[in-house]
Amino acid sequence: MTFSDIFKTSFLENVTSISILDMVIAMALSFALGLFIFYVYKKTYAGVMYSSNFGVTLVALTMIATFVILAVTSNVVLSLGMVGALSIVRFRTAIKEPLDIAFLFWAIAAGIVLAAGMIPLAVFGSILIGIIILLFANRKTSVNPYIVVLRCDGAATEKEAMEYLKQQTTKAVVKSKTAKKGELELNLEIRLKEDNTDFINELSAMNGVESAVLVSYNGDYMG
Repeated sequence: MTFSDIFKTSFLENVTSISILDMVIAMALSFALGLFIFYVYKKTYAGVMYSSNFGVTLVALTMIATFVILAVTSNVVLSLGMVGALSIVRFRTAIKEPLDIAFLFWAIAAGIVLAAGMIPLAVFGSILIGIIILLFANRKTSVNPYIVVLRCDGAATEKEAMEYLKQQTTKAVVKSKTAKKGELELNLEIRLKEDNTDFINELSAMNGVESAVLVSYNGDYMG
């Protein structure tokens, strides 16, 4: 019995179904595209805590998608088995930023298109997507809102503080109000007229105001 008899003939044929040069070129290009996606993600990230692990994941996803599709395109039977294997995979990680989903699909799509041999499409498409994200991701379409947490000793102080806030801001809306004996706590959403927060110091110095806190707010988190 020879070494060839130990394995099926089809298995040995698959060893040479993809040339070494094709594999090296595909993996090198997928690594380069993954780094480009990582760079765009790092430049456009606007969340609370930046995670370098997610950036590394984008590079790895691009390369993983590339070698998986290289294997699938070389064997029809393997492609059917791969579809069945991937159908049972479940991902439990929560995606907090909506744009992160776009980066995940971008990395996977770039790897798939590259492994399919459409190198110009993969490179041009990635560059175009990267430029669009860089232009629009951090573009401010409106003035960022702020939350003011105000504590005062009564209704008279509340009225005076509200009038002062309306003079200093373009918008001041009460979001919540908590009343205790001898104390009121209000959460107000405001829009600044300009990038100047000195008014909060004057607000906290008003008679009857115990404290005034200004918090940046983008709709997803406060901090």
